Amino acid sequence: MIKEINNTTLTFEDFKTEVLNDYRTAVISRECSLLGRKEVLTGKAKFGIFGDGKEVPQLAMAKAFKNGDFRSGYYRDQTFMMAIGELDAKQFFAGLYGHTDLAFDPMSAGRQMGGHFVTHSLNEDGSWKDLTKQKNSSSDISPTAGQMPRLLGLAQASKIYRNVDGITIKDKFSVNGDEVAWGTIGNASTSEGLFFETINAAGVLQVPMVMSVWDDEYGISVHAKHQTTKENISEILKGYQRDEDAKGYEIFRVKGWDYAELVSTYERAGAIAREEHIPVLIHVSELTQPQGHSTSGSHERYKSAERLAWEKDYDCIRQMRLWMIAINIASPEELSELDFELKKHVLEAKKEAWNSFINPIIEEQKNLLELLEQIAEASINHKERIKKLISELSAIKAPLKKELLVYARKILRFIEVPNSKVLLSNWITRFLTETQEKFSSNQHSESAQNVFSVEKVLPKYAENAKPDLDGRMILRDNFDALFAKYPETLIFGEDVGNIGDVNQGLEGMQEKYGELRVADVGIREATIIGQGIGMALRGLRPIAEIQYLDYLLYAIQIMSDDLATLQYRTVGKQKAPLIIRTRGHRLEGIWHSGSPMGMIINAIRGIHVLVPRDMTQAAGFYNTLLECDEPALVIECLNGYRLKEKTPLNFGEFKTPIGVVETLKEGADITLVSYGSTLRLVQQAANELLELGIDCEVIDVQSLLPFDINKDIVKSIAKTNRLLVIDEDVPGGASAYILQQILEEQDAYKYLDSKPQTLAAKAHRPAYGTDGDYFSKPSAEDIFEKIYEMMNEVNPSKYPALYQ
Repeated sequence: MIKEINNTTLTFEDFKTEVLNDYRTAVISRECSLLGRKEVLTGKAKFGIFGDGKEVPQLAMAKAFKNGDFRSGYYRDQTFMMAIGELDAKQFFAGLYGHTDLAFDPMSAGRQMGGHFVTHSLNEDGSWKDLTKQKNSSSDISPTAGQMPRLLGLAQASKIYRNVDGITIKDKFSVNGDEVAWGTIGNASTSEGLFFETINAAGVLQVPMVMSVWDDEYGISVHAKHQTTKENISEILKGYQRDEDAKGYEIFRVKGWDYAELVSTYERAGAIAREEHIPVLIHVSELTQPQGHSTSGSHERYKSAERLAWEKDYDCIRQMRLWMIAINIASPEELSELDFELKKHVLEAKKEAWNSFINPIIEEQKNLLELLEQIAEASINHKERIKKLISELSAIKAPLKKELLVYARKILRFIEVPNSKVLLSNWITRFLTETQEKFSSNQHSESAQNVFSVEKVLPKYAENAKPDLDGRMILRDNFDALFAKYPETLIFGEDVGNIGDVNQGLEGMQEKYGELRVADVGIREATIIGQGIGMALRGLRPIAEIQYLDYLLYAIQIMSDDLATLQYRTVGKQKAPLIIRTRGHRLEGIWHSGSPMGMIINAIRGIHVLVPRDMTQAAGFYNTLLECDEPALVIECLNGYRLKEKTPLNFGEFKTPIGVVETLKEGADITLVSYGSTLRLVQQAANELLELGIDCEVIDVQSLLPFDINKDIVKSIAKTNRLLVIDEDVPGGASAYILQQILEEQDAYKYLDSKPQTLAAKAHRPAYGTDGDYFSKPSAEDIFEKIYEMMNEVNPSKYPALYQ
């Protein structure tokens, strides 16, 4: 019996059409690169870094890229983005010009330079789109290899979705975990530690990741012999090749100009990663860079004549063209005619993009000039000066928004007619307000799920109070409630799983919720954060644990450059609500008792920084954050895990508000502001001072970013008229930030009767042991005597000097 089957064999005509479409994409991309360089050199654009020379392998990658997949790449992937339908020539040039409208530059609305690509994961209200029905690209960053850590998490999300049951939000993010995370990197950037850390971690985790290395033998002007051992990344990574005895990678090597072999290689790589959840490395060699690294210089300065000649011959588009002619896809004449049409297309797209960018500014310039002419005519003493400035502004044929404001604000200084001054100041205020928003919005979530949307819920306690628990048990029982409530929540870090973290705050959780949800990982802080970013980008709610605050320095670059800027650089079109859990402050020695808060809060604006004083407060922060869509760093008190706390009844439900301070003790004489472990010493000193008649008001900051959104501290200072900030960071660290917020943002200087002061740790790192702690960081005695000294200044007779 003959059964009916579907014939899926590609006809030659279908094949021809597909190849010609690929060729069109490659040529359009190349023409964009060539014309883009000219736009930079003529001054229309600021800087350019393009994907010329990498077009053909990116076409092959795009063929294997499916709906639901994610890319984590670098700034030469324009052809890939064009091939998956997420970038056209007009958008390419809009990005080059820095157009501040997402409708024209959907990659970043002018916030990132060209070559940094993204797809939109969120609807206008900040809710998730169905990511399984679109091709996805995580937002690029410039730091070399900085795309690697997040790639690991994007791939791991597929493993979680395939193997963890009960994730109710799964439908918008995964189809049985079949999605592949595709990474791209230049060969020189494989020298970075982040590359090797990620490669190792992906091999350990066995996640569906395909890593492409675009190899053109150079890193800017530096040859591969100075970059990579043996000048060959796949050669030195061949120990990762999987075999019958051990898991690892599948490794492919392919020439970057061989269209047919590239397509075949990428199809095989995609199938292996998708079906088997095996990481794959594709080393794409013999690529070229026709215009050099960027518009900052010429590659003729550092490449030999022989190399330049070879690059011309083995240009991937030229080789594809020769192959097409050889197998009768098209004749040379047909391809030349097509090339001509595509050049015209790109040129027209460039013109349209430029007009869309510049015409609204020219219209604004025209309106401003009309207003300024009226002002000049009404001027009494400065007419000629104003007219000269008007003439200069009028001569600018392609003005920037900045230039309009520069001239308007200069002219404002010389207006003596009140009505004219009102007209121009109104124009400046309106234009500044409208324009500033285009450059400054979306630092944090602007959705209905931002951190300020959650109402405070107090812990409930039994009338006949349960026995007090160790702080670590408060955390443990609260995490238990959260893992049960949110099946998409998982936690991972060093020593997190089997032993339940070094302080037993997760005791028994791995046994109860499984090794994928409560997971041990290797010693690799940067990719721990990367795992969290990638999984959060795909709808999961990860908690990434960094064992100690001091070790956060390994990951600060990823937090600062990637996570902290994500909402901003995508203008709210992607989010990664990662929670980073760590512990810090007082313990033992230089690398286990750091409080580098000043460095942290200045490096990661865009991530909330929360500093709870005890574990109940910390648990409340976790409860709050899991109802929000923003990233945060929670720093638990390292010396608080064994201290007793009252036992709440409503684990998983009580919520600590973010950005709100708490007054722990009311007082009339001086306001004391602190946070974290130091608060216990502040409270001790305040109680001892009360015996001498000094009544201190003690305020717990709780949250450094954001800081005191209700401006409660200034209300306290209005009552006490004195301020001391106590901090265990270095002098001028977090205490300087706190002072700036209180004095400048809250205008507390109005109420001070004496200078505001700070008491911080010593400038050196804390020394080892109990004595090391005492002589390195503020002690209760230091705090007592500092406050007493301030009161001595107020009333020397009542509070005579302690030291004569």
